[in-house]
Amino acid sequence: MISALDVPLDLSQPPTITQQSPKDYIVDPRENIVIQCEAKGKPPPSFSWTRNGTHFDIDKDELVTMKPNSGTLVVNIMNGGKAEAYEGVYQCTARNERGAAISNNIVIRPSRSPLWTKEKLEPNQVREGDSLVLHCRPPVGLPPPIIFWMDNAFQRLPQSERVSQGLNGDLYFSNVQPEDTREDYICYARFNHTQTIQQKQPISVKVFSMDSLNDTIAANLSDTDIYAKPVTERPPILLTPTGTTSNKVELRGNVLLLECIAAGLPTPVIRWIKEGGELPANRTFFENFKKTLKIIDVSEADSGNYKCIARNILGSTHHVISVTVKAAPYWITAPRNLVLSPGEDGSLICRANGNPKPSISWLANGVPIAIAPEDPSRKVDGDTIIFSAVQERSSAVYQCNASNEYGYLLANAFVNVLAEPPRILTPANKLYQVILDSPALIDCAYFGSPKPEIEWFKGVKGSILRGNEYVFHDNGTLEIPVAQKDSTGTYTCVARNELGKIQNEVQLEVKDPTLIIKQPEYKVIQRYGHVSFECIIKHDSTLIPTVIWLKDNDELPDDERFLVGKDNLTIMNVTDKDDGTYTCIVNTTLDSVSASAVLTVVARPNPPFDLELTGQLERSIELSWIPGDENNSPITSFVIEYEDGLHEPGVWHYQTEVPGSQTTVQLKLSPYVNYSFRVIAVNEIGRSQPSEPSEQYLTKSANPDENPSNVQGIGSEPDNLVITWESLKGFQSNGPGLQYKVSWRQKDVDDEWTSVVVANVSKYIVSGTPTFVPYEIKVQALNDLGYAPEPSEVIGHSGEDLPMVAPGNVQVHVINSTLAKVHWDPVPLKSVRGHLQGYKVYYWKVQSLSRRSKRHIEKKILTFRGNKTFGMLPGLEPYSSYKLNVRVVNGKGEGPASPDKVFKTPEGVPSSPSFLKITNPTLDSLTLEWGSPTHPNGILISYILKFQPINNTHELGPLVEIRIPANESSLILKNLNYSTRYKFYFNAQTSVGSGSQITEEAVTIMDEAMASRQVDIATQGWFIGLMCAVALLILILLIVCFIRRNKGGKYPVKEKEDAHADPEIQPMKEDDGTFGEYSDAEDHKPLKKGSRTPSDRTVKKEDSDDSLVDYGEGVNGQFNEDGSFIGQYSGKKEKEPAEGNESSEAPSPVNAMNSFV
Repeated sequence: MISALDVPLDLSQPPTITQQSPKDYIVDPRENIVIQCEAKGKPPPSFSWTRNGTHFDIDKDELVTMKPNSGTLVVNIMNGGKAEAYEGVYQCTARNERGAAISNNIVIRPSRSPLWTKEKLEPNQVREGDSLVLHCRPPVGLPPPIIFWMDNAFQRLPQSERVSQGLNGDLYFSNVQPEDTREDYICYARFNHTQTIQQKQPISVKVFSMDSLNDTIAANLSDTDIYAKPVTERPPILLTPTGTTSNKVELRGNVLLLECIAAGLPTPVIRWIKEGGELPANRTFFENFKKTLKIIDVSEADSGNYKCIARNILGSTHHVISVTVKAAPYWITAPRNLVLSPGEDGSLICRANGNPKPSISWLANGVPIAIAPEDPSRKVDGDTIIFSAVQERSSAVYQCNASNEYGYLLANAFVNVLAEPPRILTPANKLYQVILDSPALIDCAYFGSPKPEIEWFKGVKGSILRGNEYVFHDNGTLEIPVAQKDSTGTYTCVARNELGKIQNEVQLEVKDPTLIIKQPEYKVIQRYGHVSFECIIKHDSTLIPTVIWLKDNDELPDDERFLVGKDNLTIMNVTDKDDGTYTCIVNTTLDSVSASAVLTVVARPNPPFDLELTGQLERSIELSWIPGDENNSPITSFVIEYEDGLHEPGVWHYQTEVPGSQTTVQLKLSPYVNYSFRVIAVNEIGRSQPSEPSEQYLTKSANPDENPSNVQGIGSEPDNLVITWESLKGFQSNGPGLQYKVSWRQKDVDDEWTSVVVANVSKYIVSGTPTFVPYEIKVQALNDLGYAPEPSEVIGHSGEDLPMVAPGNVQVHVINSTLAKVHWDPVPLKSVRGHLQGYKVYYWKVQSLSRRSKRHIEKKILTFRGNKTFGMLPGLEPYSSYKLNVRVVNGKGEGPASPDKVFKTPEGVPSSPSFLKITNPTLDSLTLEWGSPTHPNGILISYILKFQPINNTHELGPLVEIRIPANESSLILKNLNYSTRYKFYFNAQTSVGSGSQITEEAVTIMDEAMASRQVDIATQGWFIGLMCAVALLILILLIVCFIRRNKGGKYPVKEKEDAHADPEIQPMKEDDGTFGEYSDAEDHKPLKKGSRTPSDRTVKKEDSDDSLVDYGEGVNGQFNEDGSFIGQYSGKKEKEPAEGNESSEAPSPVNAMNSFV
C-alpha cells in the first residue's frame, strides 16, 4: 500500500484537482469572469460543470468558453455580458475511466459599490465640552468598503484620544472643543475591488463656548440654564457599545475586534481586562488609542468575558462583552490518495472538527456513496472507508465532506489499483553538496506497487547503512543529521518489491562553511565624514561567494558615494540619511552568512524654532522654543543671545545658558532696550546655527540703575587732575539723554563738592590744582528720567612733580673685595611730591689701586623698590676705588643726587698670568718667560712655578715647586734631564692668596754623542743591506702565500699560525718598552706612587664659582664674588702633549726600525 505518493503521469490514475477558484469568489463586474478548474490524470480527464446544482451546458451560452485541455471557464463580460446574470454556485467535475474528482462549490458574486443615498444634513451645533457622534452610514457594498474621514482639501482629519473613528465608520467626539468647528467633515468609502471611492456630503459642526453663547444667541434661547452654565467636567459614559453587557461571536482563526468609546470631560482613558484570565500574550494588540482590543488567530480558549473600563478624574464606567468562539470545520486528518496492488488492503480516513462538531459524508466519483455502484471490496465505517482484497476495478475517486452551520470542507482522495515494479525517480549520479556540520538530505524518490522497500549503502561495496547516525524517511530520503568531512562519497539507494529491484547512485560532497572572520563594527561618524565597514570572509575554495550589502534590510541607495570593495563598504561624505543598519550578506550555492553593524551619523544640532515671548513685564520676560533635531548627539545646553535694536542693531550679545532639557527660560531685562532673542543648541559635536530671531520687545525707560565703573583720578601735570571712567553701554543707559555728573573736592579739607555735567565723554580735566594733593571723586550717571543711585567715592591725586630732596647720611660698608652694602636715610614724604616708587643707587669705578692708568667711567644703576633704606652692590672689582650716590624716584622721575660717596675694595686673588712661554731647550735646561696677570686685583708678592717630568708611558714624576719674586718676568731652569718632557704649572700671588694657574709643556734635547752613534749605524752599508734582505724575504713569503691560498691549500707556516699565534704579531704591551701609539686616554692613568699631584693630574682652579643673588633691579651684568664678570675670563684648559709634539725629539734609529717592522 502506498499512501500520499505521487503516481508518475505515465501510469494510469484517477483525476486529481490541482487548481480551483475560491469558495467565495467576488468578481469585478466590469471584467471577464474566470472560474478556474485544473486537474491531472491518466488518461487525461474531461471536464463538466454544474450551476446551482444542475448541469451547466456551456455550449448553449456563447459568452462562456472552456479553455483547451482545461476545465477553466471564461465568461466574456466585456462583450456585452452582465455579471449579475452569472451569479450562482458552480462546481467542476474532472472524469476519466478510473474515476471522477469534483471541486468545491464556488459561489460567484459581482462586486458592488453603490452611491450614498441623498440626504439633507443639518448643521451640528454643540456646546463646548459635550460629546458628539458624526454618523457615516456608508452604502452596503460587496465587499464592505473601507471608511475614513477627510476634509475638502483631501487631508485626513486628525484623530486622538478625544476624537476617533469607530469600527462602524462613525466619528466620535468624547468632548468637543472650539477648534472642532468646521464645515467639511466628509466621510469617504473606498471600495477596493472596483477601485472606487464614494463621498458623503460634508457635515458642518459649530461649537459654542459659554462666552459666545451669552454674547451671540442668548436672545434666541429661552432656558438660560442651557447657555449660562460654564463648561463643567463630567464622568465617563459609553457612546458604544450601549448598556453594560453585550455578546460577540467570532470564528476560530479570525481576528477578534472589540471596541469601547466613551464620552466625558476630561477625556476618559480606556483599559481592557479579561475576567478570570489574562489577555493572550503575543496575540493581543491595542488600536485606536486603546479603544479597540485586537486579538489575532483566535481559538476556543479565547472565549470569555472581556471588560472595558473608561475612567477620568470624576469616575469610571465599564462594559462587559461576552465572546464566544465558534469554528467552521477544520481538518484533523484529511483523506490521502491510496495506491494498492491487486489483493492488498487499505483505508481512507476523514476526520474533522469544528464548533458545532461537523457531520461527515462520503461520495464516490462525485455521487453520494449510498447510491454509488457497489464495490464488494469497500466498507464505510463513519469517517473511514475500509478496502479489502482490492482489484483493478476498485479504482475510484472518493470525496469526504465535513460541514456545520459555519462552513464545509471537501477533499478528494483516489484509490488506484496498480501492479508496478519499483522505479527510482531521483536522477542517477545526482550531486549533493552540503556544509560541514549541517544536515545532509539525500533523495531517493521512488514508486512501485506494492510499495517497495528502500535500503541505503555507502560506496560501491559498502554495507547497508544502519544506526542512530542516519535517519531514514518514508519517502526514501536518507538524512545525515550532522555531516562531517568523512561523510563525503558515493551513496547507493536500492528499491525492491515482489515485482523487481532497482538501484541508483548519488554523490555527496561536504564543504567548509563560509565564515565572516572580521565583521563590520558599530560606527559613530560626523556628518560629511568618511566611514568604512569591513567584511572579511573565509570560504571553501570550491565555492564562489557573492557579497551583498544592505541598508536597513534593503538595497544600498543608488549613490556614487557608496563604494563597495572586495571586503569593505565605504561611504563618502556621510549625510543624515545614511544613518541606519548595514548588513554584509555572503552567499554561496550552499550557505549564507550575514553580519550587521549600526552607523550613527552625528552632527551639530539643528537650530531651535518657534521662539515665543510670553509673560512680558518691565524687567523680565519668558522665552520658550522648540528644539531642532539633535542629530543623534544629545543636546547638552541652549545658549540665549539678545540683540539691542535700539542701540546696537545687528550685534548679538550673550544673555544666558540653560541645560539641554529646558525649553523655557525667564530672562531679566533692562529698561529702554529693544530686545530680540535667538537660541543656539549645543551638543558634543558643536553649536547649531542660531534660530530665527524672536519678535522684538521694547522695554520702558527708567532712571539708570548703575554708575560708570573704573573711576580714577590721576594728574598728568603738576597742576591738574584728570578724572576718567568707563562709560555705560547703550542698554545700561535705561533711557534717552545719557549724561555724567562729575564731582570732586580736596580730601581732608572742608570744601564743598564741585560738579560738572558732561555727555559723550569718559574724561574730565580739573586745572589749577596743588601738586600731588588727594581728591575725593565721584561720577554719577543720569538720563532724561533722572539720576542713578548715589555713586561711591574714590580717592585720586593731582599731578606729580620731581622730588625736591636727596637722601641723606649715605654710608657704605665694604663686605669683601666684590661686595658692598650701602645705607641711606629716607627723604620726607612731602618732599617726594608724588607716589614714592623707590631709590636708585648710581655707582662707578674711579680707578684700580694697583694701576694708575685712567679708564672709561661706566656708571651702573641699581633700583630698590618701595621705601627701602639699604641695598647690596655686587660685582665690584677688588682693590679699586669707587664712588656712588643715591636718588629718590616718584612717578614723575628722579630727585637730586646725594653727595658722592667714595669707598675702596680690598685686595683679591689675581687672575692667571697673561702668558707663559718656554724657549731655548738644551740637554739640561729650559728658559721660561711670562706676562703679569691682566687683573692683579692687588699687589703681587710672588709667582709660584711647579713642574714635573712625564715618562714614555705618560706617567707624571715628582712635583717640584719654585717661588719667584714678583718683579721677575723670566727664569732659566737648569739641571734637567736630557730628552725629557716636563709639565709646568704657573700662577701669581697677592697677600690674599694664589690666583688661577696657567700650564705648559716642553722637552729637553737629546745627548749629541748618542745621536751621532745612532746616525752612524743608520748610515752603515751592512745595515742597509740587512734591511733590504729582510724586505725581499717578506715579499717572497707574501707571493708564496698568495699562490697557495689561490690553490685552496694550506702550508705549514699557516698551520702553525692556526695552532699557535705568532707572538710577534700580538699587540705591544704598554710596559714592554716599545714605541706605542700616543692617546689622550693617558690622562686617566694613575700617577706613580709618591706623586704630590691629584690622582687625575689636573690642577683645580682656585677661584670660586659661587654667584651672588641680584640685590637690586637694573644692575648692568652679573658678577662673581671677586668682582669679575662671569664668562669674561676662564683658566686655560690643561692638555697632555699631543702625538705631534714628539717630532721635537731627535730621530732614533731604533725607533725607526720598530716603525719599519
